[in-house]
Amino acid sequence: MTEKGNKYLMICCFFIFTVNGLFAMVLGSLLPLISAEYGLSNMLSGTLLSMHQAGALAAGFLAGMLPYYMGRKKALLFLLTFVIIGFSIVIITGNPIFLLIGFLFTGISRGSISNYCNAIVNETSGGKTAALNFLHSLFAVGALLAPFLVIFSTNVAGDEGWKISVLVIIGFVAVSILMFARAKMGTIETTEKKQKLSYGFLKKRRIWYGIGIIFFYLCVEATVNGWIVTYFIDEGIMSRQYAQTLASVLWVVMLAGRLSIVFIGDRIAKRWIMLTAAVFTAAFYVMLLATRSIPMITIAIAGLGFSMAGIYPTLLASLSKTIKDYPQSLGVLLLLGGIGAIAMPTITGALSDWFGIFAGMSAVIVAIVLMLLFILLEIKSEKSEKLEISSHDCPM
Repeated sequence: MTEKGNKYLMICCFFIFTVNGLFAMVLGSLLPLISAEYGLSNMLSGTLLSMHQAGALAAGFLAGMLPYYMGRKKALLFLLTFVIIGFSIVIITGNPIFLLIGFLFTGISRGSISNYCNAIVNETSGGKTAALNFLHSLFAVGALLAPFLVIFSTNVAGDEGWKISVLVIIGFVAVSILMFARAKMGTIETTEKKQKLSYGFLKKRRIWYGIGIIFFYLCVEATVNGWIVTYFIDEGIMSRQYAQTLASVLWVVMLAGRLSIVFIGDRIAKRWIMLTAAVFTAAFYVMLLATRSIPMITIAIAGLGFSMAGIYPTLLASLSKTIKDYPQSLGVLLLLGGIGAIAMPTITGALSDWFGIFAGMSAVIVAIVLMLLFILLEIKSEKSEKLEISSHDCPM
C-alpha cells in the first residue's frame, strides 16, 4: 500500500475510534432518559448495559473469524452497520426484547472497532507506540465529549433530546463507513505459524488470581460508567446536567491516571501500584456513597477515576512474562474477566428494583473488596514464585 493510502487508512481509524469512545460512554448518560421514555425497570436497564458488554465480548470472536470469509474490509464495514441498526432500534421501539438486541448490536460494533483499529494502526504504523497511544487518546476524547453531546441535545429538545444524540452518533458512523469504503486495506495473513498450543498457564495460580482481579475490576468499571449518572439523578443529589458532567470528569482523571502509570510504572513495584490503587478505589467509592455534598462527591469521583486507572494495565504488565510464554493466556484472561462487566450492571439493576438504587450501587463495594483480596493473593503468589526461582538458581 502507498504511503498516501496508509495515511488515509490511519485517519479513518482515528475518526471511528473517537466515535467509538463517544457511543461507548454515551450509554451511561442516555440510560436514565431511555428508562424514563420507555418506563423501564432498573433491572431491565442494567440488563441493557450487560447486553452491550456481552456484544463487545462477542466481537472478539466475530472480528477474528469474519475476515477469513469476507475479507477484512467487508467484515469491518459489515460490523460497523450493527451500531446503526442497534441505535435505530432503540429510537424506534421500547419493546424490551428489541432493546436488548439493540444494545447487543452496539456492543458488537464497539468491540469490532477496537479489534480492527488496533490491528490496522499497529500494522500501518509499523508498530509505533506513539500511533497506538494517540489512537487510545482519541477514544478518551470521544468519551469526554459524550455527556456534553447529551447535555446539548436535551437543552435543544428537552427529554426527547436523547434521540438527537443517538442520531448524531448514527451520522458519524455512517460517515466512517463511507470513509472506510474508499480505503485500501491489507489482507489477513493466512500463513500459519508453527506454534504449539499450550494451556499450561491454567495450572498457574497467578493467572487465576489475575482473572479474579480483572473480573471484579470490570464489575466496578462497568457499573460506575453505566449507573453513576442514574444514581445521582434518582437519589436527587444533583441536576442531570451536573451528573453528566461528572461522567466526563471521571474519564479526564482516568486518562490522567493512565498517563501517570506510564511515568511511574518502572520506578515502583507493580504489586504496590495495584494494592495502593485498589485501597484508594475502595476509600473514594465509600466516600462517594457516604455523602450528598456535591463538592465532596466531585472530589470522590476524581479520586475514584485516578485510582481505578492504574489497576488494569498494571496487572497485565505484572503478568507479561506468563502472557509472553503462553499467548493463549491473554485471551482466557480477558474472556473470563469480561464476564464481570456483563454480570454486574444487571445485578446492580436487580438490587435497585428490590431495595433501592443506593443498595444497588453499594453492591459495588463487595466487588472492590473481592478485587482487593485477589490482589493480595496475587502479590503473595508472585513472592512465592520468585522464591522458588531463586532457590532453583542457588548452587548446591
